[in-house]
Amino acid sequence: MTATARPLRAIPGPGFIARVVVSTWIDWVRNVEDAVPWLLIGHPSARPLVETRETVEDSLLGMADAMELSPPNELVPDIGDRLLIGGRITALDYGHPMFVLEVPKPSAQWRALVARGGHTCVTLCLDPISAGANRDAVEACLSRSIANGRALMGAASARVGSRP
Repeated sequence: MTATARPLRAIPGPGFIARVVVSTWIDWVRNVEDAVPWLLIGHPSARPLVETRETVEDSLLGMADAMELSPPNELVPDIGDRLLIGGRITALDYGHPMFVLEVPKPSAQWRALVARGGHTCVTLCLDPISAGANRDAVEACLSRSIANGRALMGAASARVGSRP
């Protein structure tokens, strides 16, 4: 049996990336050794006359394809050293050959945990999430997206000292 090829979608550039919603947090499982840093990527609703729900979703899926993310009901794949931490900049290599996604204002604790090693749970939500959403809204979007099969995940590690 041969594997079915996944459709190739374009990896979005800076015009699309400028509007994505990015949220970071730490899931404190039991103690600091078990802590899991999270990076959530979503997108607000499509802008009329510029985007459609389908074009937004295709762009998000282009990012997911490039990073080789999988649905959470599958084994979460190791997607490699995609987090770049250098100076005051934290960025995600989302697969574009020329651009990275800057992670806005992660906490010092999140950056330290990511830089220490291990993996960060990168999650891409296909359902819209508003810019500036509070913690409850982010958690609701994440829960809804996972339950409806509209989230994709991967475990990323960091390249510390890299220049994004």
